[in-house]
Amino acid sequence: MTVRDLCALHTQLLDSDIQILENLSTNLPLIADLNKANVFIDCPVREGKHAIVVAEACGHSVKSVYDHPVVGKFAYEAFEPAVFYVLRTGKDMFVNRALTQEGAMVQQSVVPIKGECNRVIAVLIMEKVIHEEPVSFNQFDRQDQQNSLVPEFIEESIFLINNQNRLVYTNPAAINLVSEICLTECVLGESIFDYFPSFADVLASKEDILMKEMNIGKKIIQLKKFHLGNKNSNETFIIIRDLTELRDKERELISKSVAIREIHHRVKNNLQTVASLLRLQMRLGAPEESKPHLLVSLNRVLSISSVYEIILASSQVDHVDLLELIRKIGDMIVHTEGQARQCLRIEYSGELHHSIDSDIGISVALVVNELIHNCVKHAFKEGTEGNITVCLQKDGPELELQVRDDGIGYSPAVKPSLGLDIIRMTVENDLDGEFSVQRIKEGTLASVRFPYKR
Repeated sequence: MTVRDLCALHTQLLDSDIQILENLSTNLPLIADLNKANVFIDCPVREGKHAIVVAEACGHSVKSVYDHPVVGKFAYEAFEPAVFYVLRTGKDMFVNRALTQEGAMVQQSVVPIKGECNRVIAVLIMEKVIHEEPVSFNQFDRQDQQNSLVPEFIEESIFLINNQNRLVYTNPAAINLVSEICLTECVLGESIFDYFPSFADVLASKEDILMKEMNIGKKIIQLKKFHLGNKNSNETFIIIRDLTELRDKERELISKSVAIREIHHRVKNNLQTVASLLRLQMRLGAPEESKPHLLVSLNRVLSISSVYEIILASSQVDHVDLLELIRKIGDMIVHTEGQARQCLRIEYSGELHHSIDSDIGISVALVVNELIHNCVKHAFKEGTEGNITVCLQKDGPELELQVRDDGIGYSPAVKPSLGLDIIRMTVENDLDGEFSVQRIKEGTLASVRFPYKR
């Protein structure tokens, strides 16, 4: 494929940008001959995570770094940090180490290619081989010896310093860190304090192993110190991990958690306002025959409100304890609807304390409200005692909720009710579950099964 084909397929470059790269690509063989090196043009891909090689050339007087053509291949930041540093900053990077797609360690220099308005559109890369053979995992000593593959592409920045705090070894991530923070080239033999004066307290500590989180400029880092003091060596490893993005995400998560709790609080208050209006209407202006219907609506509103009350009373951001929710709704209904008509008792059993998402909790709250309301309203004759048992248990990937009473028993011949319609629609559509109700030897058993999603 041509430069234009690759750019059109994988990048967001303008036609004028592609024309610049096409013109430059015609000169790559000459540049490669002059430098006795491999030369490439890499462009950032549309997603921005990788880069793609759109053109290459190798000097005629040197052996190519690669056994096979790499045009159309992707380059990754873990292996070639200098490429992505230049793409982001537009600054030159010279004589850095990188790892090729074929496992060879190369000396790499990278300069930006700019389009209109001084915008970086690609990079020009020159590579010269360091090792004749692919790097082995067991080859690690110092920078002047063959280097291990692992430190070369590890994300952490690794510095090895001697007893005078001068740099003996740095991996590519460390070189990149110095360039990014200090805006200068990292040079072996220089004091680490020339780049990071704030490390003085850590290195002055007599502890051989030390870990500390600290700020450097706009970055938050985790610094680990390992002192290698023995009869053959008196050197120290410093390993730095960039925590900036992690801490930013943590702060963002905290902000979102606060916002979610505030939303829950407002929803709960609005539901309580609706409940207060229903109570007021029942006391002041509702006909006697309408009050039972208003009470049913009131309990439905309060059941949904219970979800938010439980969330706000706990440390959970958006999850609710299912057993606590069932208890709260059951006790409320028996108290408000059953107290005046008969002596009812409600008990809870089975596997307890399953946490569910608040959205699922709202659906479960409606179902529990209707099931227990049906028991209170239809299962027992006026003036008689009765027992209601709510059992919650986990069966494989599903939760099963059973509501049992010892009343007169369910009759399928009874005309359909709004409560049963609400249960069926909610279970099937919102919970993706199954609902069944049957008459048993003593009373009625209603069962709801639905997938358990934490």
